Amino acid sequence: MNIQGSTKIVGLIGQPIEHTFSPPMHNAAFMKLGLDYVYLPFSVNPINLKSAISGAKSLSIQGLNVTIPHKIDVIKYLDELDEIAKLIGAVNTIDFKNLKGYNTDGIGAIKAIEEVSNVKNKNVIVSGAGGASRAISFYLAKFGVESLTILNRNVVKAEKLANDILNSDLIGNIKTDSLENISKYLTKSDILINTTPLGMNPSLEAVSIANANDMHEDLVVFDAVYNPNETVLLKEAIKAGAKPVYGIKMLLYQGAESFEIWTGKKAPIKAMYESLIKTLNL
Repeated sequence: MNIQGSTKIVGLIGQPIEHTFSPPMHNAAFMKLGLDYVYLPFSVNPINLKSAISGAKSLSIQGLNVTIPHKIDVIKYLDELDEIAKLIGAVNTIDFKNLKGYNTDGIGAIKAIEEVSNVKNKNVIVSGAGGASRAISFYLAKFGVESLTILNRNVVKAEKLANDILNSDLIGNIKTDSLENISKYLTKSDILINTTPLGMNPSLEAVSIANANDMHEDLVVFDAVYNPNETVLLKEAIKAGAKPVYGIKMLLYQGAESFEIWTGKKAPIKAMYESLIKTLNL
């Protein structure tokens, strides 16, 4: 990579950011297309978030991805929000051309799932009610799912998310329940999405939100966890003959969306995916 005076900078802000796989993925994309860009990670303490955004603008940084813990607080320092980011109430991508915030997490998940199944008119279960669940659930509603069931250990949190989605008028058929009751919903569901951190490295507990015995062969099972690549949940899905969708694909597609927002160019999906496979030693 030839960094020079004309090189445009994009990157990632968060804390911690040591775990990120985004720099090799984006830099592989820039190299593939011969773009004079570089992607860098920046560790930003929450108390410095305002000055970080101001400084990035002053330094002519082109765009930033935003990760934990800044996705919500960063909104107050932006001039504009994409419609879906406004509904979600969280931003993971900033375009400094107009200081506009986007959320590409949800569309990343949708595109990953749609490699094996359309989401329109499908009955979908989402486990968890945190930030990832919120982003994905709003996009599912926008893409016209038949029904949405949000399951969480804290049912009150699931109910709050469901009410927010109902208030958006994107969908009317939403149910909530405890995650413990997942087995009774799986029989009539088409897609299961896990947004909880169960099974994520380094806490490799042999834990799954659902077992193979509760799944059916037509079920699509997507786990947003991408490290390890094959989580306990996906192992159960394979055992049941269901269709697994790997979390790495959400990382890939949300990154591709950010890439296209910043550059205006079609993302080189194959080069980005090959970089992720290499980085994750898959």
